[in-house]
Amino acid sequence: MIAVLQFDGVSLPHLHQFLEQGHLPGFARLRGRGDWYSLETPVVSWEGATYFTLYSGRTLTEHGLYFPFMWSAAEQRVRPQDYYPAPEPIWDRIGKFGYRSLVIDPYEGREPKSIKGKALGGWQFKHKVTLHRWSVPRSLDRQLERRFGRPSLVEEVYGRPSASHLFKMRNRLLGAPKRAAEVAATLLSEESFDLVWITLSSSHIAGHWFLDPSRLPQDQFDARMKTDLDATLCDAYAAVDEALARILNILPSGTDIIVLSPSGMGPSGTRTHLLPGMLQAVLSDKTIKRNTTKAAGNFLWRLRGALSADFRAWIARVLPDRITLGITARLETRGVDWTKTRAFMIPSGDCGYIRLNLMGRERDGIVSPEKAGMLLDQIASGLRTFRDPDGELAVKNIEFVSNSLGCETLLHPFPDLIVHWSERLPMHLAGVSSPRFGEVPSPGWGSGRTGEHCDGAWALIVPGSSKLKTPTKPPHILDIAPTISSVLGVDTDRLTGQPLLERDSHPAGSS
Repeated sequence: MIAVLQFDGVSLPHLHQFLEQGHLPGFARLRGRGDWYSLETPVVSWEGATYFTLYSGRTLTEHGLYFPFMWSAAEQRVRPQDYYPAPEPIWDRIGKFGYRSLVIDPYEGREPKSIKGKALGGWQFKHKVTLHRWSVPRSLDRQLERRFGRPSLVEEVYGRPSASHLFKMRNRLLGAPKRAAEVAATLLSEESFDLVWITLSSSHIAGHWFLDPSRLPQDQFDARMKTDLDATLCDAYAAVDEALARILNILPSGTDIIVLSPSGMGPSGTRTHLLPGMLQAVLSDKTIKRNTTKAAGNFLWRLRGALSADFRAWIARVLPDRITLGITARLETRGVDWTKTRAFMIPSGDCGYIRLNLMGRERDGIVSPEKAGMLLDQIASGLRTFRDPDGELAVKNIEFVSNSLGCETLLHPFPDLIVHWSERLPMHLAGVSSPRFGEVPSPGWGSGRTGEHCDGAWALIVPGSSKLKTPTKPPHILDIAPTISSVLGVDTDRLTGQPLLERDSHPAGSS
């Protein structure tokens, strides 16, 4: 058996701090037995590609999925990511060879198609965007809920968070890892599996909202509340550690173990909520008024600023997942006049995504391919002029996707430009200004998150019946799927990664 246990979205500085303070005894014991690998990851530019790459062993240019909401050029609209096909995950791949898997809560994972074994989605908690409810067999979740209860809903609602919302999230995140450990113990006691893959996402969501509690709206909290909020990230990591220890204790002897985080978590310096106004200012060569609705993405950010997070959470809670996602996708481009829009912002998170309204690619394209390069240069140079209120540059760098991915502008489904923001933390409600384009005010609080994805992916590998294989190139999250295939003796055809483990032909104790 090989077990992959996802300690997801970990902030490495905090992980090391909590280890030194003795808060993660289970992980500390395991680390003493294993080998640590720093992993390359696409998360800095393509946060939404991370999990599909990890689970499938396929690159972004192969699977094309880069964010939970993506642009459909043929329809001139935004679609939820589920609208597009996903690459085959490793548990489906090995299922075709008769190998059995136990999969619990793959982050952003789709319902398996050819898995042998059992799988649960949305078990520890439900999440409207990334953790939908499904199970294989279909009745499995209902059977287990009769014993362990139904999962809670963890809502991430962009904007100024309320105290009640934050503490509800805190409580649900701290209880979630135990549900994974309990159901894993039950299912592993009933049958055997060749692959166990369990994702513990409480650390991920806690990192988004509680990485830096000083960035939360302090006027809502008394001294006791601040103490609890300050402890949330450590408490979430400790809950994951306790679940890991219990799962590790029930794995059969000789199991190969990989504990990993496919991305890091660092302070959120995003200014993406300002990007629609910045882009419109550059394209129109003038300052943007506060109440504009013409820029793609601007209406949704203004709506988030106008309506409380609690009210929007209530709406999301009462509507079915598919309807909620569909409404969000539609609001991204509400009010946009495509006959006059040369470039627009498409949904993005940590960094900002900009795409041209290109003839021959977009349904309503108006920019000729001959002028595309010049327009991209104009946008990039204009955005670089914007500064924070203290005079420091707001943009760190701008990535031209045709260069970084090596894809043709007329063909690719990705943004044309990626705006990487300054790592300096912006003030809440602060806008940006340019000596050429004037001031762009903030439409609201922004995302509300205090932590965002960053480099810092890693894996801790503890061989059981296999042995380590020396990497021939820097380890990457692409390597996990071929590592599983190698251990199980499954063909690695079309997997570009390298195995980090291989079968041991002379295991310990053999003569």
